[in-house]
Amino acid sequence: MVGWAGQDDERMTYTIDTDRNLIISTGPDGQTEIPLYSKAGFEALSRLWLKVGWNQKYTYTFSWLGRPVIQLPDDMIRTQEVIHRVAPDVIIETGVAHGGSLIYYASLCAAMGRGRVVGIDIEIRPHNRAAIEAHPLSHLITLVEGSSIAAETVAQVSSLVKPGETVLMLLDSNHLRDHVRAELEAYAPLVTPGSYIVATDGVMQEVYDAPRGTRSWREDNPVSAVEDFLTTHPEFALEQPAWPFNESELDQNVTHWPSAWLRKTVGA
Repeated sequence: MVGWAGQDDERMTYTIDTDRNLIISTGPDGQTEIPLYSKAGFEALSRLWLKVGWNQKYTYTFSWLGRPVIQLPDDMIRTQEVIHRVAPDVIIETGVAHGGSLIYYASLCAAMGRGRVVGIDIEIRPHNRAAIEAHPLSHLITLVEGSSIAAETVAQVSSLVKPGETVLMLLDSNHLRDHVRAELEAYAPLVTPGSYIVATDGVMQEVYDAPRGTRSWREDNPVSAVEDFLTTHPEFALEQPAWPFNESELDQNVTHWPSAWLRKTVGA
């Protein structure tokens, strides 16, 4: 039987044949058969699943310790792996929303007995602020309200980092290219060698033509900002963090954050 068919942004048509266990891709260059139960099959299905899941707001169905957390669980687990390895003293995130990701990072700090969290947003809505400040982990969280790229905000955040502390930085506010590029420039000096600055939600370049997407996202996205940033910052390298455990043949993240992880290799 034919189980499913769809198109990606390169105008390829995919058909899943569950009788023959094949994914059949058809495009301008002809037809290709991919074994369904294979690494390539998993990667093809994952790309389509991510696109449909994003459009259906799948990430808007999760919470962490009582607060909505609008992140793909796969990305949360991969971030946890990095936090455990890097053991940052300070985790800084732009974009607060409901505060779920801040609570998530704070819970990891509490579990490890190390670290605290700083959250930055241009507007922290009163009900979200109240919920975050009333949370049992609030003592590990500092909220900073203001534009993440404003000089006074950057200065305030910088003042919260003590000399010699290890810093991990996540950018999850305005995801348009120019804003992310400005955030990368502003906060890169805070990131310590061996740690990361993470430009999240590059999935925008993949979902621009989905019903909820915007056509300009194909170029106007965090991945474009990262590519530009790297041309002038050789102290950073684009590097998917290694998986500490893997008994499969898979090696690519199922992620909303493609080309997101920038590791600082040396001091600026």
